[in-house]
Amino acid sequence: MAPPDLPLFERDREQAVLSAVIGELRSGRPALVTVTGEPGLGQNELLRWAAGQARDRGVHVLAARATSAEHELRYGVVAQLLAPEDRDIATRLFVAPQRPGGLPGLNHLLTACHDRPTLLVVQDVQWLDPASLRWLEALARRLPRAPLALLTSTTGTAIDRPEWSVGTPLTGLASTIELALPPLTTSGVSAAVRTICGVPGDTDFTHALAQATRGVPAVVHEVLLRFTRTGCAPRAEHVEHLRTLTAEVVGDHAAQALSELRDPVAVDVLRALAVCGDLLDFPLVCTLAGLHPVPEARLRATLMASGLLTPRDGSPPGHDAVVRARILEEMPAADRADLYARAARLAQRVAVADQGIAELLLRARPVGAPWAVATLRRGFAAALRSGRRDRATAYLARALDEPLRSEERARVELQLASVQMVTAPTAAERRLHGLIRSTGTGTGLRSQAVDLCLLGGDTRAARLAQPTGPGTLGDPAPCDADVPAPRRGSGTGSPPGRRARAVAGDATAPRGGNTSDPAHRDGADEHPERTATADNDATVSARDELATVGDRHELATVSERHELIALLRVARFLRHEETCPGVPPAPALPEHSHSPAVAGVRAWEHAMAGVHLEASRRLARAAFAPDPGGRPPLVTPRLFACRALFLTDDGDEAEAHLATLLNEAHRQRAAIAIAHVLAVRADLHLRHGRPDAAARDLAAAEAELPPARLHPLFVPYWASLNLVADLQNGRPDRAREIAARPVPSLSEECATSAYLLFARGVLARSEDDPQRARAYFRACGRWLLHYGCVNPAVLPWRSLAAEAAHALGDDAEALRLTREEVRLAARWGTRSALGRAELGLAVVIRENRTEHFRAAVATLSESPARTDYTRAVLELASAESAEAERRTALALTSRRASTAGGVAPGPLPGFSQAPPAPAGVPPGRGAAPHPRPPAGWPALSPAEHETALLAASGLANREIATTLSVTTRAVELRLSGVYRKLRIRGREELRALRYGPEGG
Repeated sequence: MAPPDLPLFERDREQAVLSAVIGELRSGRPALVTVTGEPGLGQNELLRWAAGQARDRGVHVLAARATSAEHELRYGVVAQLLAPEDRDIATRLFVAPQRPGGLPGLNHLLTACHDRPTLLVVQDVQWLDPASLRWLEALARRLPRAPLALLTSTTGTAIDRPEWSVGTPLTGLASTIELALPPLTTSGVSAAVRTICGVPGDTDFTHALAQATRGVPAVVHEVLLRFTRTGCAPRAEHVEHLRTLTAEVVGDHAAQALSELRDPVAVDVLRALAVCGDLLDFPLVCTLAGLHPVPEARLRATLMASGLLTPRDGSPPGHDAVVRARILEEMPAADRADLYARAARLAQRVAVADQGIAELLLRARPVGAPWAVATLRRGFAAALRSGRRDRATAYLARALDEPLRSEERARVELQLASVQMVTAPTAAERRLHGLIRSTGTGTGLRSQAVDLCLLGGDTRAARLAQPTGPGTLGDPAPCDADVPAPRRGSGTGSPPGRRARAVAGDATAPRGGNTSDPAHRDGADEHPERTATADNDATVSARDELATVGDRHELATVSERHELIALLRVARFLRHEETCPGVPPAPALPEHSHSPAVAGVRAWEHAMAGVHLEASRRLARAAFAPDPGGRPPLVTPRLFACRALFLTDDGDEAEAHLATLLNEAHRQRAAIAIAHVLAVRADLHLRHGRPDAAARDLAAAEAELPPARLHPLFVPYWASLNLVADLQNGRPDRAREIAARPVPSLSEECATSAYLLFARGVLARSEDDPQRARAYFRACGRWLLHYGCVNPAVLPWRSLAAEAAHALGDDAEALRLTREEVRLAARWGTRSALGRAELGLAVVIRENRTEHFRAAVATLSESPARTDYTRAVLELASAESAEAERRTALALTSRRASTAGGVAPGPLPGFSQAPPAPAGVPPGRGAAPHPRPPAGWPALSPAEHETALLAASGLANREIATTLSVTTRAVELRLSGVYRKLRIRGREELRALRYGPEGG
């Protein structure tokens, strides 16, 4: 395989040995030298160099080369050796009948050697024909009696191993030397680059060449020749081009060696090895190749001699990927697929690992056996565990080529789409749309497909699932046609309307009227005991009716319809398409339903409207109850139920449900579900004042779903979470970068745009820019109202816009906004929302400011909003310090410390953890603008900022520790950091910075 002009690099030791052998040969000392090594290491080049040296020193040289094509030609190599001595020897050797024990021409050669020293050079003795092998072995036995040297080369494993290569007693009186050639080192490769390219190569280029070629001189030489023809310099920027050329050269060498392999049995075994040589041992590979009379040892030797196989650390022979690919490219496609299928069956019978069998099945024709699909699905799970999503999707796509039942095929399609939502979202959407349109999809799979589409941002899928004709999604409640008639003799006398309501009854929904009417909803919460009793009666009645209904298929249809309505309502919230021509409005949720999905979405809609606090809490909890019909739970409605629990001040319960959702998504290997659950939990962490935990969850979510793969509908929400987390973690530069980052145009059409507008407003507020902050908060409010969200617990944009207006001198607008927020918060009913609203009112109002601060502190003290409570205490302390009444604030702090429970502020309280709004002023004075923060103040972490404000308000370390639920030592460490960053020496200077010269 080596070109004739291959230079010899790093062969000084071997050249010295051969020079010594030639010198001793002239003195009449015989020798036998064997040069071994992998193909391409330059054995034959070294033999040609030795032959040239011998001729130059007057030694007679006879040369021959064995080839695989002449392996069966009797005396083929002997004829080449003796032809210069006797031109007619070939005719006699090939035509004359073979005589037992005959060694034609050997005695004549030995006689001639006595007159002149002779060097016999035989290349590639691994291909010696049997007759030539016997002839050379006889010559080796006679070496001690003649001034003759035998110099041979081999790839290391001959088909019939010559006896002289092991130093047997037959050659005991002659020098027997074996030279094993190693690959080139990096220095040798560097010398080759300098010689062939004409200039030294970069270190990176040389290392890449040595690694790609494995230091094989023949490959190095040819790669460099092709590289220089391209006109490129051996620099690091051309490494990829170098690797491409190396693959071509290795493939060409493999194709040439394969063309020289004449034995059909060896070719079959070689192809079998290329398919599964890494999975099965050599005897099993030979079995896969088929029955043949050739011994295993001879097959192994033949393949080794070809150079297409190399031993690896004593393990079974293996292929380089390029060589393997070139071997398989020579096969017809149908034969190759059949070989892979047979290899997969054999591997399955001998219990090879699942991923190994799955790799074989990827390239095999369909095998039509149940174990194939099961193996591919197990390989899919294993590939996901190791983070190989592309390989996992390939396994499931291959499983779809096998014969499957319709429901099983749909489940595989759904599982495949859940992974493709991250790797190939367009293909996933097409696959899911096919499932949604299919009429033969199994129980719950259509709803799951729509649910998955919504997680991927595809809101069209919910409308694709909308049925036509009677009982469409547009019906608020199922009509009588939705429910099968009772069987005769069932004993039920319920009228049709009641029977329909019983089948779709929901123990969690208020009864007795249309729940879309806010007035009725308010009335439903006035008597919770009566409502609960009626709901329990309805549940019992519904279950009795369910027991009498005979057609479960129709019941499943009703349940699926309710789920699809719920998902369509979610799609409407994510993207308001009803203003587009030809798009019908989204139907109302069913008035009575057992579906947990309906309960979860209804809980969110109550929370958005800011009504029915207890009903929203009850519905959110019902979203996590098992479906009465055994249908699989959906992810999106439960995520919205968790978000509803945020707003009902049940953050700890929501966190437990999110942990359940996360574990479920991990079990199902649903990366997109994992990412969304982590994002919602990051939202929860921000509301709880844990920005470091939020940052970790956001990083984990982006690892599952890279931002480049995130649908534009969710970009504003994720960007807002990252912005606030960075702001609270003391990274304002990153927060500004996120705020300035452009968002896709489609992002401006979704409800989540309000979150990003709000976050940008918070950033402007932290930068003391009330004009820009008010613009962002107003835009956020307009967007929320456009989507029907009036609850200030979702985002408290009114109070923050009011504070910005107050700072700009627009007190009328500030009072209007804060009073509206107080009214809406009181209607919603949570302490955290109401306390925040009262705090906002206290900041902007002129009369009785201190009393308003006291009311806010009292309300927040009974809420889980720890961050907002701390700010309220600070504002009250600031107001009271001007009146010399600080004791009230300290007393309230102590009472808060004794009654503090869980910590879970409501509407993204982390947003309110920016530098506080203007403090109160003594009654009768105008509202003074907030002093500009001192230099170094933005460098404080949120914890240090909070501690510094409490210390500046006059609280002792123990009181601060009790208020913040930390140790006294933690307070001391935080204050030390504050003093260092602000370059001050103690509390007095901190107090002066906080309140200015008049704050005393």
